[in-house]
Amino acid sequence: MSQTMSVVCGVSNRHLHLSQEDLELLFGAGASLTVMRDLGQPGQYACEEQVNLIGPKNTLRNVRVLGPVRRQTQVEVSLTDSFTLGIKPPLRDSGDLAASATLILEGPAGRLDLSEGVILAKRHVHFHPDDASILGIKDKDIIKVAIEGERGLVFDNVLARVHESYALEFHVDTDEANAAMLKTGDQVIISVK
Repeated sequence: MSQTMSVVCGVSNRHLHLSQEDLELLFGAGASLTVMRDLGQPGQYACEEQVNLIGPKNTLRNVRVLGPVRRQTQVEVSLTDSFTLGIKPPLRDSGDLAASATLILEGPAGRLDLSEGVILAKRHVHFHPDDASILGIKDKDIIKVAIEGERGLVFDNVLARVHESYALEFHVDTDEANAAMLKTGDQVIISVK
């Protein structure tokens, strides 16, 4: 017998997370991030700061930085973005950056040849432990998410991420969201068998 739960969707556009060192290289010594608006996860926010992603084929301009700063710089793009840039990033969990794709990042104060750190982020659901316990879900479990509507579909191989700092939210990139006609704020159904 399967159990289900309704969850809000957050569509993730191309973006990057910067280390403090890389933030200062791109935006100048002593630079800090400027909050533009809060995101669905507590303590996470979109920043005023933007950079250009320069690939071997094309450039994507004005790509938003998300805060706060991280230990390591990470760039998240969609598959469509990767074709535009001319790169082949691996499908990975956030933070799994070893031997991932490379890019040049360009900010107002400098350029950075990123030797690794570009990924296609795996679709995932953020769970607070209280929400996860209702469905019997543990961190790193694989679940299904159903989308209803005109272009209804089921996303398989969805990673469950469980942590006390998380709020319940389903994350997909723009390619996946477009395939299901999803937008941020839509409700989806998590299914656990």
